[in-house]
Amino acid sequence: MSDSAKLSYKGQDFEFPVVTGTENESAVDIAKLRSATGLITIDPGYKNTGSTTSAITFLDGEEGILRYRGYRIEDLAEKSTFLEVSYLLIYGELPTQAQYESFAKEVTRHTLVHEDIKKILEGFPSNAHPMGVLSSLICSLTAFYPDSLNPNATEDEINLSIIRLIAKMPTFVTWAYKNQIGHPVNYPDNSLDYCSNFMKMMFALPAEQYEVDPVVAKALDALLILHADHEQNCSTSTVRMVGSSQASIYASISAGINALWGPLHGGANQSVIEMLEAIKADGGDAKKYLEKAKDKNDPFRLMGFGHRVYKNFDPRARIIKKAADDVLTKLGVNDPVLEIAQQLEYAALNDQYFIDRKLYPNVDFYSGIIYRALGIPTDMFTVMFALGRLPGWIAQWKEMRENNEPIGRPRQVYVGATERDYVYMSKR
Repeated sequence: MSDSAKLSYKGQDFEFPVVTGTENESAVDIAKLRSATGLITIDPGYKNTGSTTSAITFLDGEEGILRYRGYRIEDLAEKSTFLEVSYLLIYGELPTQAQYESFAKEVTRHTLVHEDIKKILEGFPSNAHPMGVLSSLICSLTAFYPDSLNPNATEDEINLSIIRLIAKMPTFVTWAYKNQIGHPVNYPDNSLDYCSNFMKMMFALPAEQYEVDPVVAKALDALLILHADHEQNCSTSTVRMVGSSQASIYASISAGINALWGPLHGGANQSVIEMLEAIKADGGDAKKYLEKAKDKNDPFRLMGFGHRVYKNFDPRARIIKKAADDVLTKLGVNDPVLEIAQQLEYAALNDQYFIDRKLYPNVDFYSGIIYRALGIPTDMFTVMFALGRLPGWIAQWKEMRENNEPIGRPRQVYVGATERDYVYMSKR
């Protein structure tokens, strides 16, 4: 393979180095393109532009591969916990027993949040979207921990901010939910593991006892692992871009939450449930909508089938399908919407039309089903996504900082008006 790429422009030839990653992905390094040629590239949406090199996540959409730090997502979801995977993503290696116990203990110690944050929460109307509440609460941590604003913070100070984020995120997520439904907030229970504590804060009521179902907690743990990182997507690249200005980790993660909020990014599992509810409202005939999906002249599209990145299959979907089946079986949910989902799933896995086009149910399809079965409202789905994606965002922010990457500053090609003379208002 050539170690350089040639560009011919205005009678001159220019050479640019080709960078090859450990999985044999190659990229033309155009860092000196403008200084050498006066040219820039145009790449709407940055679909062909690598903004960085990264050692965190490898994704091969054609082959259906997802690995964190070299470890197969299938192995991590089966054998690890979310906190263990968080440690892996952030620090680069799976923890030893001693490292894990120390990490989990530190996270547990920091689950409580300052009581004044409740005043911020109370300032939101109950109909405020929980993503807006969550991003605001995360950003407010800069006020409670002003040391995080120091761009020259020590490694220990950065690690403390990381621990605080992982510890307090479940508290903020559940408080955003409680604010929405008008219930009193629950405080963390440090006797429980990460996901069990989350479930108790989310669903416990002061008037009755709450017991965490281990099947549900395990399914949630797996779901968070599957969402923990996904390479340079919209929200992750936003975290890195904001962090490149030396903004605090709290401000950077808050920006990532806002990027995830967009329906084209984090709202896919919400769209699944909205589609299923629309089918139910129209009589619940799944076969009718399967035929509509096959009709190229019909604008209807099945949500939660296929994937923009994975052209073969979504490796996460195979894992979470079992968790979804376990949750539905354990809870014995009787929900017409979920019955429609199961009909669509069966058809997509057995109908040759969907098989030929590789339109398999993806992770958003199954995560939407699980959240629905747990009683989580649809506008909380993206908040749950953010809870899972947090360690990936942190790892990406940390890597960007350790690599001393320059401030992000995309270029443009100007297509507006050329120079014009100013016209006074009286003569316009």
